[in-house]
Amino acid sequence: MTARVRIQAEDFDAAREVAALRATNPKVGGVVTFLGTVRDLNEGAQVAAMELEHYPGMTEASIDAIIDQALARWPIFDALVIHRVGPLLPQDQIVLVAVTSAHRGEAFAACEFIIDYLKTEAPFWKKEQTPDGARWVDARVSDDEALEKWRAVG
Repeated sequence: MTARVRIQAEDFDAAREVAALRATNPKVGGVVTFLGTVRDLNEGAQVAAMELEHYPGMTEASIDAIIDQALARWPIFDALVIHRVGPLLPQDQIVLVAVTSAHRGEAFAACEFIIDYLKTEAPFWKKEQTPDGARWVDARVSDDEALEKWRAVG
């Protein structure tokens, strides 16, 4: 297993991260990734910038526990989550979730599971800068609904 969780202000090279994850196990038959970026529009308002805050130590432990749950549910080899914090601009990368497995189905399911949990359960706080000023952003109803499907199955 590699270091599975990184919280950082710096940008990352998704291709390099995926290549490093793949190189850890010759049995890898598939890698599924999700790359999240900052949108310039949210809930009908222009977003000029956003700032992500987290609770150091707690955030990493929470995400690591999410990965443990994915490893328990599906026969995946490994997972990596890199999540940025600090000030971000539209089109900046926010998060990379990468999952390796022998087959695509398990990797797709585990990747979706991890991102659904990240969106609702991981201790991050997001503040957007809009033309009307700064606003804190809560999880959307659709994020909560996505999470519920995993609870129903699991």
